[in-house]
Amino acid sequence: MNITHLECALCGLRHEAHTLQNLCTACGKPLLVRYDLQKASASLKKEDLASRVSSLWRYRELLPAVDDKNIVSFGEGWTPLLAASRLAAALPVKLDLFIKDEGQNPTQSFKARGMTAAISMAKELGVTKLAVPSAGNAAGAMAAYAARAGMEAHIFMPSDTPQANIIECGQTGANVTLIDGLITDCGKIVAERKEAEGWFDVSTLKEPYRVEGKKTMGYELAEQMGWKLPDVVLYPTGGGTGLIGMWKAFDEMEQMGWIGSKRPRMVSVQSESCAPIVRAFHAGGRFADEFENAATVASGLRVPKAIGDFLILDALRASGGTAISVPDADLIKAVGEIGAAEGIFAAPEGAACLPALRKLVDDGLVADGESVVIFNTGSGIKYLEAFS
Repeated sequence: MNITHLECALCGLRHEAHTLQNLCTACGKPLLVRYDLQKASASLKKEDLASRVSSLWRYRELLPAVDDKNIVSFGEGWTPLLAASRLAAALPVKLDLFIKDEGQNPTQSFKARGMTAAISMAKELGVTKLAVPSAGNAAGAMAAYAARAGMEAHIFMPSDTPQANIIECGQTGANVTLIDGLITDCGKIVAERKEAEGWFDVSTLKEPYRVEGKKTMGYELAEQMGWKLPDVVLYPTGGGTGLIGMWKAFDEMEQMGWIGSKRPRMVSVQSESCAPIVRAFHAGGRFADEFENAATVASGLRVPKAIGDFLILDALRASGGTAISVPDADLIKAVGEIGAAEGIFAAPEGAACLPALRKLVDDGLVADGESVVIFNTGSGIKYLEAFS
């Protein structure tokens, strides 16, 4: 469509878009897709969106894949932005509080967004075999989209990944290998074997297109709020692709004249037992050291080293935001609190944003009358062991 090139997020080196690419060939950092936004805005006006399909592909001019026949989709995206007035009423300040419920995506998580974009492009570029390391939900999404595309899926997950994810992958035809270790250990196996096995690696931010699917959360947020972004966004952060993608979306929308320069204060939320971004943010680091002995029941937050760490930290600082960690006990308790108040069975990762919001309020970092959006990145139904 309107892609001009790929650009290294760190060193800026330009790469060819219409060929298979993983990381920057110069510095090994993530590649980001760049568009001809003037051309895109000439053919897509924000007023046109009301009559478009109710999926993330409503933003077709701002997404990858040249030929529509290569799009692999289950109708993902356009998830509801739900007012959370009862949760807000329990806070000591008056807020307009919303939950963006990504658990209503296909395969019950926001990971569907990234996989529809990545696997559509893989199909367009002739890939037949895919591999991914995953803590759970990315694996389930990859397996489903690979099956729909007619591709082989090779998945490596920690052995203590929630059973729902493991079963889901097996039942959608994937080749599943369980590893005694963390997602970083799984990633090493994919890296070591992919060339010999003929796999294309769709690891988080190790190819350019998953972030493109996830950036649509930012487009949807703007559209659903009448093109006025909220004051604060709380985002549960493992690999951080969703936060990075939204920050990219805000910039693209401003360049197209859809929104102004105002940005939400972005807040990265992690578990105290795996908080590399929180630690690096408060230490003033541009990059985050690996978090030793990472262990949390919120499996999507159990990412001890994120390749896009500098992009997350840059967005937090540029927005005037912050990074907060919460105990596992608090995030599990919050699942029940959100469920009882609003009827949403949130994933532990998304629920972690509620105790984080309380910390922000207690510290005076969220003011009376502000608008706040919590991202619930998945469905609690995938985490039944966490509640036993």
